[in-house]
Amino acid sequence: MNFRELPRVALTLLWALAAAELCVWLRTPIPWMLGPLLATAVASVLGAPTRSAALLRNGGQWVIGAALGLYFTPQVSALVVSLWWAIVLAVLWALALGGLFGLWLQRQHAADFAHLPPGAWRATSYFASAIGGASEMTLLAERHGARTDLVAAAHSVRLVIVVVSVPFAMQWAQTHWGLQVDARLLPGPQVAHWPGLLWLALATAAGALLMTWLKRTNPWFMGALLASMALTLSGVSWSAVPTGLSNAAQLVIGVSLGVRFQREFVHTAPRWLASAAIGTLVMMALSVGFGLLLAWAAGLHPATLILGTSPGGIAEMAITAKVLQLGVPVVTAFQVCRLVAVLMLVGPIFQWRMGHEKTA
Repeated sequence: MNFRELPRVALTLLWALAAAELCVWLRTPIPWMLGPLLATAVASVLGAPTRSAALLRNGGQWVIGAALGLYFTPQVSALVVSLWWAIVLAVLWALALGGLFGLWLQRQHAADFAHLPPGAWRATSYFASAIGGASEMTLLAERHGARTDLVAAAHSVRLVIVVVSVPFAMQWAQTHWGLQVDARLLPGPQVAHWPGLLWLALATAAGALLMTWLKRTNPWFMGALLASMALTLSGVSWSAVPTGLSNAAQLVIGVSLGVRFQREFVHTAPRWLASAAIGTLVMMALSVGFGLLLAWAAGLHPATLILGTSPGGIAEMAITAKVLQLGVPVVTAFQVCRLVAVLMLVGPIFQWRMGHEKTA
């Protein structure tokens, strides 16, 4: 980060903190992420010089990953493993849903982007519709000559719509339907201890650095998550993550999402953005139905599998589950497995489709 940008980063954080405190006062769901996200997005679109520091974003993902890993006790992990069939179905659902959305985008905007080569346009619509891995999908799209600005814009719209709407829906359901916390899915250590917190920080940082060295996706989140999971599964309960630290992590993650919406964003093919928003709402509605069916078949609470199959990001959906206590380990397992599958399969599936169309 350039030192000349420090004042902008500091002012953005102060603005985000004020928004978080307002949301706490208003009793909105996940206030420490939603408030900063919405406030930063509005300020960015209006032309304010908002900035997000990569160092802070990585730190926030590190904290959240470490906190989520504490839920994977041996008992909970056995439950998650027993749901392997549901996780496989959820992965297939995500791939099919994203593929259908991509075909719809391709046909809906064929005339708007007729100036692009056919292969580039297919890549744009295909990678813009994949569920999960926004930055990775943008990179894959670039390799295939796609319009990366359209791909990134579609993923940003999807993430924000899901992150804003799903927590409010879950909070409404808790209020009106009385959703109960599943005692089986609570974390192992629930109180912060010293120096246990230091050991946890060092172990999860080592995991994050290892993932960074291996050049894996979301290294600070995934590395911390896996290290924390390994400790909890081994019966090590050094410390919980303090609530204040978790709130700060949510704040910087919210800011990192909000700054994507710069002033130029609203001028990036408005019809394309509208289609991305409509498609996201349809995918959310269909995923709710799929989550309800899967919950009925698995014997779990519907809210847990609605979050697990929602077309949002891992960290955002897991944070929602954590704050509202709606089955963090199950939600995390579903989202992580889906992300891994999408990153591994989306590229080869696209290449297969392109080869099939050439020979057809």
